[in-house]
Amino acid sequence: MASNLFSPIKIGNMTSKNRLLMSAMSINFGVDDNCCVTDQLVEYFVERAKGGVGMMLVGGGSVHPGGQELPDLPQMYNDDCIPALQDMVKRVKQYDTLFGVQLMHGGRQSYLPQKVAPSSIPAPAVVKGEVRALEIDDIKELISCFGDSAKRCRDSGFDFIELHGAHGYLINQFLAPNSNIRTDKYGGSFENRTRFLFEIIEEIQAKAGKDFPIGIRINGNDYIKNGWKLKDTVKIAPLLEKAGVVYLHVSGGVYGSTELTIPSMYTPHGCFVHLADAVKKSVTIPVITVGRIKYPDHANQIIQDGKADMVALGRSLLADPYYPEKARKGDVSKIRPCIGCCLGCIHAVLAKEPGSCVVNPDVGREYKLKDDPKPVKLQTVLIVGAGPAGMAAARQFALQGHKTILCEKDDKSGGMLSLASNAPGRGELDDILNFFRQELERLNIEIRYNQELSEELIREINPDKVILATGSMPDMPVIKGLFQTQMDLVTSVDVISGKEKIGENVIVLGGGMSGLITADFLADQSKKVVVLNRKKSFAEEMSSNDRYYLRERLKKQSVVLYKNVSVKEFINDGVIFKSNKENLSLTGFDSVVISEKHSSIREAKKIEKKTTASFHFIGDAKSPRHLMYCISEAEEIAKSS
Repeated sequence: MASNLFSPIKIGNMTSKNRLLMSAMSINFGVDDNCCVTDQLVEYFVERAKGGVGMMLVGGGSVHPGGQELPDLPQMYNDDCIPALQDMVKRVKQYDTLFGVQLMHGGRQSYLPQKVAPSSIPAPAVVKGEVRALEIDDIKELISCFGDSAKRCRDSGFDFIELHGAHGYLINQFLAPNSNIRTDKYGGSFENRTRFLFEIIEEIQAKAGKDFPIGIRINGNDYIKNGWKLKDTVKIAPLLEKAGVVYLHVSGGVYGSTELTIPSMYTPHGCFVHLADAVKKSVTIPVITVGRIKYPDHANQIIQDGKADMVALGRSLLADPYYPEKARKGDVSKIRPCIGCCLGCIHAVLAKEPGSCVVNPDVGREYKLKDDPKPVKLQTVLIVGAGPAGMAAARQFALQGHKTILCEKDDKSGGMLSLASNAPGRGELDDILNFFRQELERLNIEIRYNQELSEELIREINPDKVILATGSMPDMPVIKGLFQTQMDLVTSVDVISGKEKIGENVIVLGGGMSGLITADFLADQSKKVVVLNRKKSFAEEMSSNDRYYLRERLKKQSVVLYKNVSVKEFINDGVIFKSNKENLSLTGFDSVVISEKHSSIREAKKIEKKTTASFHFIGDAKSPRHLMYCISEAEEIAKSS
């Protein structure tokens, strides 16, 4: 299948075996104290090279100490790091993958306290701190650093480099009028604002050779006031081709833009394809597109329709390193899908933590798992609960060779996550559930629906292990007047499952992820919704990228949000409360939806004393938390057995 996607393509003096590029991701792990790569990063890339991608990029390759985007990214400004890079390249290139480095300088978006930029204008979001405007001598030094770093990449054996000219980093800061208000030859006119980029290209060609391929990632649109626009990209594209750039990788957004550089599940698939399509019309060199291109058929169609020459995958290759090979063989149902939650990848990294993946706990652990032996003693494992944790555990136990039986008290799988997928814009949560469902079928795992854990079931199966993935349920808080009010009192689970009818005017108690998603679900039905959040922040457990799009939806639907709420009492048709020290009263409401704390369902634990099997809690049954912990605990307990 996907014949267009798996046809070779010529890029400068290189040939990629297919049209898939693993885009550069600042994964924030896999370097030592000197920012030289370690075995952790090597095995991370080796695993993805094995998976069949045509081209790969190392992310966050800083060209100067003052431009480090994040603390734990590879260094390209130090000759001492070359031997480790050479070893990594040798390991990766065994698998017929073109391997490159994305060179960058963070500018005002660097994590360091001392930031530099074309002009002394702070970044509009995410990073804070004063910014010093670069002097001409500084600019010349940085241009030289890009050239030196490119030569180190060539000396290390990399096939190509990509300049990061997008997403609000230093090159993009020179290009955009809102971040470059210089009055010298590096600011003002289009020619002057692009000068920095073209001088970098010339310097790289002088130091690394004109035959060393240079690609560039460039924004098709900054999506911010007075930023770089699509017309600018279309104008510069043929000039970059003339300068010797071998491909253009077209993306969008900067820190603080209305369209995020790493969009969440709320964003349409292929959100930046139209930008690449426009640029492609102005050049003959390959154009790469990116932006929520998740399904192989979609990627193939983009190539077939001539909107781009290649497709860049980032998070999809975190979720499943073997995506390309599975797609090539037509085994699409075996691809573990990215769900666009942005939590393990971008959210963790922006918090200066190691990158990871909600659906793939192995990210960053490849070096630890490569030599893991299979268990010596195979066991019989009974798993209770067919939500994401239970299904993930069942799959992993079966892959380890254990006899695995799964029981579920309801007549279907999916648990609370299946309910959450019913909310507007969150349907992709069901993708990971469907992956697990298909895997359980492929592995011939026995699933018993409408079956609760009992002593009789234990005696019948005689398991060595019982894994309790029984989930959680909403807690009912004790608040004055709550149980005396004439308003209907329901939980978020009741609402999203459709078990309870809700009035037209609704109070949602709880401003976490479930509360906001429930509010969106109700507002989508044209109901008047007010959210009372007793905490100081909304949906802290969501990634900032995912939360941004949800909050924007709530604004459009006129949902009223209150935080720092202290409820005095519920009355017959409303509530009296304080928010940010202001006394308020709401009346005329029909329903109250409880969506605050959850409590683990642990009744099955009492059976443990009546069997020799060992019992283990995972997921929300252990402690109500995010999906990341559910899946990681499930896989870890199976692999450690």
